[in-house]
Amino acid sequence: MGVGERESWTTEEFGASHEGAVGVLLADSSMPDPVFIAMTSAGTGREVSQWSVYDGGDGFVRAPRAAALRAVCSCGWTSPHHPLHWEEFGGKGLAEAAGDVADACAQEWDVHTVEVERSAVTVPEPLAGLLLRVESEIEKLAKTTPLAALRAARRLEVIAVQTAYWPALDVINSDATGEQTAAALGLNEDAAQDLLARFGRLSRYH
Repeated sequence: MGVGERESWTTEEFGASHEGAVGVLLADSSMPDPVFIAMTSAGTGREVSQWSVYDGGDGFVRAPRAAALRAVCSCGWTSPHHPLHWEEFGGKGLAEAAGDVADACAQEWDVHTVEVERSAVTVPEPLAGLLLRVESEIEKLAKTTPLAALRAARRLEVIAVQTAYWPALDVINSDATGEQTAAALGLNEDAAQDLLARFGRLSRYH
């Protein structure tokens, strides 16, 4: 089943490996197809999976009625579902009536990403603290001297390329499976392979 346009969330470190969103369940516990929204009289338009469109409307936008919302993640994780009590909505639209439920889903996904971070391989202190201080110092520098901040960030890029080369090759040549490596990095297997290939200066298809 495809997924149409919808609001989603990512973190800087994990990116698309853990892309979260509010998912919809129908009364039979199935997930609905994207809703097609016509944009022109010629019939062109876009497919949307934003949770708030699933209000059972049969007007301009036809969509089934959501029975529950839950947080979903591109890694396959889902939160417990939150039933929607339409009889209590008092004629309000879904976006207004279930906004708090959607916010709860976002918070549950936040907790999920914290768990992903905790399960990833640990960056030991004092290195982790040093990285945080470097980030803070560059952000502070950017407020007064943007060019210097850019040069500092560029230096970090160079350091990353130089220092990650041998570790990447060591991981590539180790006995660790792709699944184990991905889990240690908090990424999906494709993203982990891309990372190793980039830092190891190899084609992932080699």
